[in-house]
Amino acid sequence: MPDNNKKRGLGRGLDAILQSPETDITSRDISGDYVAGAVAEIDINLIEANPFQPRTEFDEAALEELAQSIKEQGVIQPVTVRKLGYNRYQLISGERRLRASKLAGLSKIPVFIRIANDEQMLELALIENIHRENLNALEVAISYQRLIDECNLTQEQLSEKLGKNRSTIANFLRLLKLPAEIQIALRDGHISMAHARALINVEDKETQLKLLQQIIEEELNVRQTEELASNAKNAINPVVSSGDSKEQRKQTNYLPDHFKAQIKTLSQALNTKVKVKRNIKGQGSVVIDFKNEAEFDRIIELFNKH
Repeated sequence: MPDNNKKRGLGRGLDAILQSPETDITSRDISGDYVAGAVAEIDINLIEANPFQPRTEFDEAALEELAQSIKEQGVIQPVTVRKLGYNRYQLISGERRLRASKLAGLSKIPVFIRIANDEQMLELALIENIHRENLNALEVAISYQRLIDECNLTQEQLSEKLGKNRSTIANFLRLLKLPAEIQIALRDGHISMAHARALINVEDKETQLKLLQQIIEEELNVRQTEELASNAKNAINPVVSSGDSKEQRKQTNYLPDHFKAQIKTLSQALNTKVKVKRNIKGQGSVVIDFKNEAEFDRIIELFNKH
């Protein structure tokens, strides 16, 4: 008897497929030329696309390169398919090899045939893709979330299936809480996962997007981004002083190098400490120290001379 509670946990699209006798082959006989568990060469046109493919983009240049290799060497590693019915197969993993084989003009391709219902197929496809090195952080995060939502897994169960720390999975999943603009910047390689993780700690969306723009425009590294995010989170106006120690400067907000140089020059010209307060929007003020009224008058006189 099917587990109704489990099916209710699946996404609407997958749930509909599971209830369709046209795609769920576990309930009927599927006799054909090849049997499950076999490795065989089959007509490439008999293989249907994987509806659960988590990858949405493929590097065309890399596909052309793989196609050329296949022309010369053939397909070294069979793709994996499931049998849907008589002479009907659906790809589980190996879409790059399948696409490249078509580009290479192959009429047949080596396959490993197995039986898998839709839920198992989704799980296999996602896990196979997650272990690819060239999958970007956002694609990994989406794959993790789909496994959790559509295969009714907990983070702990997913951790066991993938052999990864639960904290690693949690860090990827947190990326999906970021605004779409930041997710796109991550997907397109404008920022790294470490940059994105720093921005997660800033709760205000408007501030997150301003920080994103600053990160990209000023090409900030991860450490500088973490400092910006930390100060934004704590609503602190950081201070940089000409008399601060190196260690103290590490705790301040990021300032462009020309700011620091001008602070030092002004401090030397006035012969006193000069501090700059600057918020995350770039607004700020200059604070000049004086010990007594006479020193104040001396500083004012210096300004009047210029």
